[in-house]
Amino acid sequence: MTTHINGGKRDEKKIVNRVACPNCNKELLLLPPGYPPYDIQCSGCSFRAQVKTNQCKPKNEVFGAGWDIIGKVLKSGFIVPPLFVSFKWRVANEENQAISFFPFVPKTHLKKYELSQGAQNAGSKRFNYVGLLELPHFISFRKGRAAESYV
Repeated sequence: MTTHINGGKRDEKKIVNRVACPNCNKELLLLPPGYPPYDIQCSGCSFRAQVKTNQCKPKNEVFGAGWDIIGKVLKSGFIVPPLFVSFKWRVANEENQAISFFPFVPKTHLKKYELSQGAQNAGSKRFNYVGLLELPHFISFRKGRAAESYV
């Protein structure tokens, strides 16, 4: 599990190094580990967001996290946090990347599920983000020829 956390923070750091705040264009900063439900914040305004990384071409569904935190956020009347998703993939020997920013993810685009009995943390409630590419979003960063064709 530590590897996942370190890998996640490493990927979040790459995003803050490549993307500016979508609100005021200032530098984004990492939040401390375990700061739910956000991963990054702006150095100049109150903007905060969640970050997800996928080692594949852009797709409609990506892993979310544990349901407990987002469930409490939604029950408290807050909206789903803005979301950056970094998609990284290779075509031949070329590394490609597209970082998409989703300013608003309706709760109807969260799919709750429970981990099966054979899984580590069996019975844990989780969620995925679904239907992402149907939502309004911005491309915040592109790398490689394949990423240029992603709209």
